[in-house]
Amino acid sequence: MSFRPLSFRGFTLIELMVVIAIIGVLATMATPMVQLARVRADEAELRTALRQIRSAVDDYKKAWDEGRIEKKTGATGYPPSLDVLVNGVTDVKQPSDVKIYFLRRVPRDPFHTDKSTPAEQTWGLRSYASPPDEPAPGADVFDVYSLSGRTGLNGIAYRNW
Repeated sequence: MSFRPLSFRGFTLIELMVVIAIIGVLATMATPMVQLARVRADEAELRTALRQIRSAVDDYKKAWDEGRIEKKTGATGYPPSLDVLVNGVTDVKQPSDVKIYFLRRVPRDPFHTDKSTPAEQTWGLRSYASPPDEPAPGADVFDVYSLSGRTGLNGIAYRNW
């Protein structure tokens, strides 16, 4: 009778444990980088959203200054709400009921935690009459800001962007 050496195929328990440990160390090192990339993406989205809304508010004011929007007594020329930028206003210089639209939709604040909140309510509103260091809503929308209490990677609170 001849005996053949048994050839085992596969991995030993020690080899599997070493591989799992290496994967764990790599995952631990990669997690902060993934989180940092996510924060940077949210900050870029916040910058874009603020730029879109502020440009729309400026365009509304420009149209008001040009006489394309009906002027009411005591009005500052800024939109009464963010919804007006989306729903549009009648262009008084056009013969028919042509509307001027300033935004397709109001972007969400990416740092607002409740996803069920409508996009218009994720922003803090500052009226023309409120001071810059104590923004408060009022009869119009002069500016918007993030309601997040967090601080950006640049050290400036998102509320002050």
